[in-house]
Amino acid sequence: MAHAQHQELLQTLHECMEACNHCFDACLKEEDVKMMAECIRLDRECADICGFLEAAISRNSPFVSQLAQVCADICEACGEECRKHAHEHCQKCAEACMKCAEACRNAA
Repeated sequence: MAHAQHQELLQTLHECMEACNHCFDACLKEEDVKMMAECIRLDRECADICGFLEAAISRNSPFVSQLAQVCADICEACGEECRKHAHEHCQKCAEACMKCAEACRNAA
């Protein structure tokens, strides 16, 4: 299977998607949701592209390297935004995003 060579990346993408989804949900429950708007938006963007890249890898898409580059950029933007917030869910999400951005750059 073609995706066997990307097994570690698939795991990292999945972990990032889960962290972003958790952060998204937790941000919606914060007292000042308006302050979390950009974090919430980027959590959604990041979770979606991670899920899409995961699917693309599993179907051996010819666009994996291009998608990985876009995914890296979005993960990095999400990680930088999450770092701005002291909430534990944001800090964990930032860590997952930065790890994923690096893995995606290596795949690109």
